[in-house]
Amino acid sequence: MIRWFEQRQVYSPSRELAGDPASLRRPFDEISLKSADGVRLHGWFFPAAAKAPRAHLALLLLHGNAGNITHRVHYYEAWLELGLNVLTFDYRGYGKSEGIPGEEGTYTDAQAALAWLRNRGFPNERLVVLGKSLGGGVASELAVREPVAGLILQSTFTCIPDIGEELFPWLPVRRWHRIHYDTLHKLPRIQAPVLIAHSRTDDLIGFHHAERNFAAARSPKAFLEIRGHHNNVLEHGRAEYLHGLDKFLREHIDR
Repeated sequence: MIRWFEQRQVYSPSRELAGDPASLRRPFDEISLKSADGVRLHGWFFPAAAKAPRAHLALLLLHGNAGNITHRVHYYEAWLELGLNVLTFDYRGYGKSEGIPGEEGTYTDAQAALAWLRNRGFPNERLVVLGKSLGGGVASELAVREPVAGLILQSTFTCIPDIGEELFPWLPVRRWHRIHYDTLHKLPRIQAPVLIAHSRTDDLIGFHHAERNFAAARSPKAFLEIRGHHNNVLEHGRAEYLHGLDKFLREHIDR
């Protein structure tokens, strides 16, 4: 029961398909990835406009713990405004991807997506990884395993035991947890420039998680204070959010 409860709290996948990438009215490829252990993953690749200033860069998106990629179409539209290529995919067990989610599995899945981008013609030094919420835990491990151009952690916790204790203070979380996603202790090992983005009014992951993550990260690093709750940043400050991401790319990634 303990293992079942932990799994259900960390992963909340959905097979329901919601948004349609065709609604963005721009080219995209529906892609199939194969993880190192043979699990088939589903994703979408949105190429940048041919003359976009960042057409040589790619943004790899690692989403949060709930839903699937079809629930985030409005985010892809926003990120594409930055003028780079965008790849989004579902971890195992989410959306159309095979398998059952798990910590090591999500890490392996992220490496498969990075390898797909390399095969598409984007070397590691042109790859930026953005992880939101749980995706930040995946992204930090990916940046430890693979050199990347930049790492963006949006609305991300320090580690699962920390957020678990806050959400379930009556449970002995630290005594029985098996899932870690320990971003806090991985950040000092990451060589790439890091951007920490978080809202003071995040209703799920407190702002102090971002402050601790920022303190742990190596330089160069930047902090972007965004607005809104955990899942409605675009509705409460889209322009400021995109301006902050653009500033990070200009100062640390663009060449």
